[in-house]
Amino acid sequence: MKAEKPTFPLNAWYAAAYDVEVVRVLLPRTICKQKLVMFRKTDGTVAALEDACWHRLLPLSMGRLDGDELTCGYHGLVYSAQGRCTHMPSQETLNPSACVRAYPVLEKHRFVWVWPGDPAKADPALVPDLHWNDDAEWAGDGKMIKVKCDYRLVVDNLMDLTHETFVHGSSIGQRAVAEAPFVATHGDRTATITRWMENIDAPPFWAGQINHSLGYQGLVDRWQIIRFEAPCTVTIDVGVAQAGTGAVPPGGNAGDARLSNRSRGVNGFVLNTITPETDGTCHYFWAFARNYCLGEQRLTHQLREGVASIFREDEHVLEAQQIAMDEHPDHQFYNLNIDAGSMWARRLIDKMVAKENRPSSVIPIRSVA
Repeated sequence: MKAEKPTFPLNAWYAAAYDVEVVRVLLPRTICKQKLVMFRKTDGTVAALEDACWHRLLPLSMGRLDGDELTCGYHGLVYSAQGRCTHMPSQETLNPSACVRAYPVLEKHRFVWVWPGDPAKADPALVPDLHWNDDAEWAGDGKMIKVKCDYRLVVDNLMDLTHETFVHGSSIGQRAVAEAPFVATHGDRTATITRWMENIDAPPFWAGQINHSLGYQGLVDRWQIIRFEAPCTVTIDVGVAQAGTGAVPPGGNAGDARLSNRSRGVNGFVLNTITPETDGTCHYFWAFARNYCLGEQRLTHQLREGVASIFREDEHVLEAQQIAMDEHPDHQFYNLNIDAGSMWARRLIDKMVAKENRPSSVIPIRSVA
């Protein structure tokens, strides 16, 4: 049987949970086809272990937490937070091979990140930048959705926002998104799509936000700057400003957001990181952060629930797409101009996967006569 080609790299940090999800209770979760159990230790840090007892493979998440040790719910083997068995019932001698895998884990930007690949390569500096999620100058919140589709379909969806016109017409969508020109750029691990829409009517969502924050009703300049970081993180810089007040970078520098004056507008960041669960399911972590009306907790709640309803529309589309793709495994797909961002994202993902699965070179040994 031919082995399936990997669709995601393992040497990467993947969001495994929101930090508030991990408490003094065993939390099972599957990350990149690997079953983990997470828990918060007495010192407040998080441990992540393989969710299978060394003895008979019962999920350790079916056991119990005692201090910083985890007791298997079948035969009572006890494991430390580092995965080493520290107790075996009815015997004093411990089998030295009795251990389960402990995963590199850390907390940053309100997420718990796990590294499912080579632990020696788990560099904390490689955690994706989602600082808006816990920055004092931004306010917001988010959720996690389990989507029944290949994680790359979510990335595709986020890299091409022209679908807003047709999927989210009652909230953030408008014809201007589908018709506006865009600029696509890319680097070694990133791809960016920049789109400016000048002197337009604001869609319902943004019309409400700029009116609430600034009391403004009128034409706006709108922006969407989508940045992908391989293998699965997408940040989207979005917002509207009063038309002609400097939000659009001057002098043909549309790709340089640093030249943008947004003081007469409202700015948000849609933060997305998608973690493969299996080849056909994923954990979609998202948050919406804003830089206006920071003290209004009610607005934070309203925006979180409003964005959640928008993403439910995406969820229905993505799951229907996955079903159709499973039913037509040999279908030939064709790309449009609007697919530039998702095409570059796929190439960067494929590059990471290929690097991990590159066959090691073998040096032939010849006998000496």
